[in-house]
Amino acid sequence: MTAIQHLSAAINRWVEYLLFGLGLSMALVVAMQVFFRYVLNHSLFWSEELARFMLVWLSFLGASAAYKRSLHPGVDILTSRLSAPLRKACSQLVHIVSLVLFTVMIIYGAQFAHFIRAQISPALYLPKWAVFVIIPASGLILAIHCLAFMASAHKDDRRDR
Repeated sequence: MTAIQHLSAAINRWVEYLLFGLGLSMALVVAMQVFFRYVLNHSLFWSEELARFMLVWLSFLGASAAYKRSLHPGVDILTSRLSAPLRKACSQLVHIVSLVLFTVMIIYGAQFAHFIRAQISPALYLPKWAVFVIIPASGLILAIHCLAFMASAHKDDRRDR
């Protein structure tokens, strides 16, 4: 296993722990919100905003965990009919295009987070950059996973020779 593959696996392990914590926390916040609103007839003004922010983080981090585990849906009607070398070439091309997209996420996500750095969320008074920093962060995580996939494919190609 290469260093990038070890890094990718370690990051994914921590991301999955964080996903569990965020998911559980979000479920508790929403349950609390429902209880307070319908049982106590008192709304928690901050709960909806917090749940929304946690959902944003869950979405981006969940995408990286799904990518690492190859769980994203795909249409392989064409690639399944290709020969093994062409299938590997298509896979590498997909990873290269994905890496470009992840780089765009990193660059423009960081620019956007910097652009909104002075904005504060209305209910929680959190700086909005702290919410949207997940875009470049998840782009970086996705890029590391992508490089690990590419290193693994390269290692497999060298072994096949």
